[in-house]
Amino acid sequence: MSIAPRSMFRDIETLKDRLDHIFTDARLARETGTNDAMAPPVDVQETEDKIVVKATMPGIKSEDVEVQIDRDVLTIRGKSQERRDETNGTWHIHERRFGSMYRSFTLPSPVKEDEAEATMRDGVLEVHLPKAEAATGKRITVTSS
Repeated sequence: MSIAPRSMFRDIETLKDRLDHIFTDARLARETGTNDAMAPPVDVQETEDKIVVKATMPGIKSEDVEVQIDRDVLTIRGKSQERRDETNGTWHIHERRFGSMYRSFTLPSPVKEDEAEATMRDGVLEVHLPKAEAATGKRITVTSS
């Protein structure tokens, strides 16, 4: 049995993701003027050639979802409307949440923004982002004058 060393960078990324989630909630509360900020939970998977993001957005129609990429930052917005019949009966429990959803985070790799695709099915938004060629950098020779 071999023991793999724990990656300090993985812990830092986890902390960064949690802080991003907190700040996203605060930003949504500020933008909407409400403390009912909802950030959809996401899964982000990186393969050899693409990044796949899945966001759970129950009760939100595809026409009410906006996905934007700007300099490797993915932003997801959505809005659900409450449809409730107030004319008949008495409400005893009302727990479902409605309103705006917002989530923004940095992608793990550069992507080809113009080739991104998004689909919505059964309350799950799925975004496919083909990876761009990573910049390899260039060594610059320093000369004296």
